[in-house]
Amino acid sequence: MNLDDVLAERYVLDFEDRFDGAALDRSRWVPFYLPQWSSAAESAARYEFADGHLHLLIEADQQPWCPELDGPTRVSSLQTGVYAGPVGSSIGQHRFHPGALVRAAQQNVRLYTPQFGVFVLRASAINHPRCMVSLWMIGYEDRPERSAEICICEIFGKNVDARSAAIGMGMHPFSDPTISNDFEEIRLSIDVREFHDYAAQWTPNQVDFFVDGRCVRTVNKSPRYPMQFMLGIYEFGDQNSSSGPYPKRFTVDSFRAYRPVGTA
Repeated sequence: MNLDDVLAERYVLDFEDRFDGAALDRSRWVPFYLPQWSSAAESAARYEFADGHLHLLIEADQQPWCPELDGPTRVSSLQTGVYAGPVGSSIGQHRFHPGALVRAAQQNVRLYTPQFGVFVLRASAINHPRCMVSLWMIGYEDRPERSAEICICEIFGKNVDARSAAIGMGMHPFSDPTISNDFEEIRLSIDVREFHDYAAQWTPNQVDFFVDGRCVRTVNKSPRYPMQFMLGIYEFGDQNSSSGPYPKRFTVDSFRAYRPVGTA
């Protein structure tokens, strides 16, 4: 199955960001990572625009995003929605730890939360063994069961070499009883440090995963509620002599989203 043929027959462009300006479009992206479980300062993304691309960064002075619950992990991530309950509650998107409580009040927003479509990221990854880059979708989670994840691509630097890389893709249920865990790392003969296209076609019955326009995996389950996007770079472990040079960099060329023909 060729993605260009699928798009030409069944989809129209719905959302596009080429990241070729001088500033982040705040009408499309929230530059914080799950801020309800942390704070604005700790969850803020580090990024820059250069050479016609967005560069998500981990910098030497960057602090862990939620040290009490996620240890030394540092994150620079953008997302297309935010939903959380009142401060002190356990209500909020992607409650990643059983001890997580809302620490920072949020203005709930839905900048881009489609239901079904095709989504394409063009980006170059990093091969540092302490880092991971990813594009994933999570349920907006205005109801707890609307919480599944569709991972379009997840690339750990430790799984990258000059000739190939293991690319994670698939689905996690979290609190959605209709979804079962179905995730796999697919090793492909590409250099992910160069630009490649990572995509998913999400339909009411399944999700197909593509790399450079070629379908490489299918999951025969599908969340049936609006989802938002999470685009980011992560660094794991304490900073020490093995941390290597900074900044760590995830370079994004574009993100495109298509909706089915005949839908608004």
